[in-house]
Amino acid sequence: MMTEEPIAPERAPTQTPIEPRLALHHITKRYPGVVANNDVSLTVMPGEIHAVLGENGAGKSTLMKIIYGTVQADEGQLMWNGRETVIPNPAAARAFGIGMVFQHFSLFETLTVTENIALALDAPFDLKALAVRVKTVSEKYGLPLDPYRLVHSLSVGERQRVEIVRCLLQDPKLLILDEPTSVLTPQAVLKLFETLRQLASEGVSILYISHKLHEIQTLCDGATVMRGGKVTGHANPKEETTGSLARMMIGRDLPVCQSPDYAGDTGNALEVRNLTAASDDPFGVSLNDISLSVQRGEVVGIAGISGNGQAELLAALSGEHTVGDDAVLLDGVPVGQLDAGQRRDLGLAFVPEERLGRGAVPSMSLANNAMLTAHRQSGMKKYGLLNYAATREFAKRCIERFDVRCNGEQSAARSLSGGNLQKFIVGREIMQSPKAMIVAQPTWGVDVGASAFLRQTLIDLSRSGVGVLVISEELDELFEICDRIAVLSEGRLSPAVPKTQTNAEDIGLLMAGKAEKEPV
Repeated sequence: MMTEEPIAPERAPTQTPIEPRLALHHITKRYPGVVANNDVSLTVMPGEIHAVLGENGAGKSTLMKIIYGTVQADEGQLMWNGRETVIPNPAAARAFGIGMVFQHFSLFETLTVTENIALALDAPFDLKALAVRVKTVSEKYGLPLDPYRLVHSLSVGERQRVEIVRCLLQDPKLLILDEPTSVLTPQAVLKLFETLRQLASEGVSILYISHKLHEIQTLCDGATVMRGGKVTGHANPKEETTGSLARMMIGRDLPVCQSPDYAGDTGNALEVRNLTAASDDPFGVSLNDISLSVQRGEVVGIAGISGNGQAELLAALSGEHTVGDDAVLLDGVPVGQLDAGQRRDLGLAFVPEERLGRGAVPSMSLANNAMLTAHRQSGMKKYGLLNYAATREFAKRCIERFDVRCNGEQSAARSLSGGNLQKFIVGREIMQSPKAMIVAQPTWGVDVGASAFLRQTLIDLSRSGVGVLVISEELDELFEICDRIAVLSEGRLSPAVPKTQTNAEDIGLLMAGKAEKEPV
C-alpha cells in the first residue's frame, strides 16, 4: 500500500525590495575656498516627492547640479535604480530620465519658446507639431505660453514657465524642481500640485526645492535638511510645523514681521495718474489708464502673473521709459518726462527684479556696485572725481548694517548667494534716504531667514516716512508686508484695497483675469 507524501505548505511569494530611484552616498564637492557639499547622502524612492531644504548657500543647488550632470562630484557614489552610475552631462541625465528646472534659467534669448524647448529634445522633432504640443501642455498645467514668442521678450515669470514645460515634455523618471511656484497664482499652484501628485502616482520621483515651507508641508513625503554644505537632518514635513522646519534650516526661530502704525505725514510719496503707455515690445503689454497712490508710511503691493504689464509699469515708474509729465509724481513733483537718473536725484530708489545684470554688475566688486547708484551721496565725489575710499566705506557700512555675508566689500557680486546679494542691493538703496522706493520681486528665490529680514526691512523703511511700492508674485509676501494691494492684469490695474478687506483667493482670481477689476 502506497502512502501519500505530505504536502508542503505553500510559501508566500517573496517580494523583491524596491530599489531607490536615486541614492547619493557621501557626496563631496569642493571649490576654491569652500566645500559646497560635505559628505552628503540622500535617498529618493520611486513615486516619492522629496524636499531638499536649506538657506541660500547651503549646497542645495550644487547637489542638484551633480545629479543633473552639470557638475561632477569630487567624492562619493551616485546610484540610479540600484546601480552605481556616472552622469557626465545633462544629455546623459535626460537619457536616464532626469529632468531639471533651474532657479536661474538656461534659455537662448534670440530663439522662440518652441526652439528653446526643441534644444533639450534628443529625439527627432517637427517644430510645428512641437509648437502645438507646447501650447497644449502649457495650458494643461496652467502655465500658458505662446510657442512662437522670442525669449528675450518674456518676463522672468514667463521664462520659468518655459523651463517647467520643457522639462514636463521629456517624460522624466526623476523631476528636479527648484522654486517652481515663485510666479504662480494660488489656483495655479494647486493645479501644479495636482500634476505633481499624478506624476508621483505613476512612479515619477520628484526632488522639490522651495523656501515656501507651507508648500513643503502640503506636498512632500520626506525632506532632507542641509546647512553649510552638510546634511543636518531628515523629516516628514507633514509631521512638522513651519516653525520647526525653519529651525532645522536656519538654526533659530523664524522672526515674525511687525507692522507698527505710522503716525507721521501721510501725503503721497509716489502717485500715478491715468497712465496709458503703448509697449515698444511687439510681444509686450500696453498700460491702460493706470492710477495709483503710495503714501508716506505705507507699503503698497501690486500682485500679478508675469507678462501682464509689470515690466512696462516698472520702466515707466523708474524712468527707464519716459511718459506724460503729469502721469508720474514724486513727492508732488511731476517727473514723467525725467529719466531714471533725474528721478533718483529727486529721491526715487529702485530695486529691479534681475539682481545680476541690472541690480548689480556680476564681475564688479560690491564697492563698485555701490558706486553705481550711490555716487550722488555726499562725500562720494572729490574734486569732480569719484572717491573710491568713500565708496568702499559705504559698501562696508551696507554689508554690516544689512548682514550681507561675503568676504568683504571687494567681493564680486556674482560670488554672493541670491539672498545676500539682494540684501546688499536693497541696503544700498535704503542708505540713500529715498522719498519713495520701488522694489520688484524682493525675495525671489531667497531663503526664509533672508526673506524675513528683507520684508521687515521694507516695513521699517515705510514706517520711517518713505512710500514703498512692491511688485511681487508672492501673495504670501504681499499679505505679510503690505497695507494695501492692487492687481495688474492685461495692462490694467485694479483699485488698491486694504489687505484686511481681501484674501489670497480673491487676489488670485484677479491675477488670472477671472474676476472684475473692482475692490473685493
